[in-house]
Amino acid sequence: MLLSDVFVKQSINIHLESKTKDDAFRELIETIAAIHGEFDRDTMLAAIQDRENKMSTYIAPGIAIPHGYYPETDSIFGALGVSKSGIDYDAPDQNPVHCIFLIIMGEASREKNLQVLTRVMSLVNSGDLSLLREAQTPEEIHTLLSRVQ
Repeated sequence: MLLSDVFVKQSINIHLESKTKDDAFRELIETIAAIHGEFDRDTMLAAIQDRENKMSTYIAPGIAIPHGYYPETDSIFGALGVSKSGIDYDAPDQNPVHCIFLIIMGEASREKNLQVLTRVMSLVNSGDLSLLREAQTPEEIHTLLSRVQ
């Protein structure tokens, strides 16, 4: 499964306006709801916040992968937000987060979730992460995501 399968062009927001992680969660969930209108925003937000309350999903300087289980699906889908100014994420290094990979999945998608997390980490380790912040269009990011193995 490619990252571009989870983060489709319509789910990539290169102008994330939120300043806090909860606001960023809401903003990205709105992006998902625009594509998957049948899903309840409050249920998605509760799933993300429940996971975040257990342990921070901050994974590396400037990067977070909030994720949660949604009972009404067997699929996995996400939204990617890029913030030029940064989001207060309560990170251990106190630095802002600039890229958020928000993932919603069904219980049956646990294995796919691990694949997605592994591929995001590959992107982080590849050094291509700066390309996300510099992208001018969602299409540029989608192309980059389609190359991550």
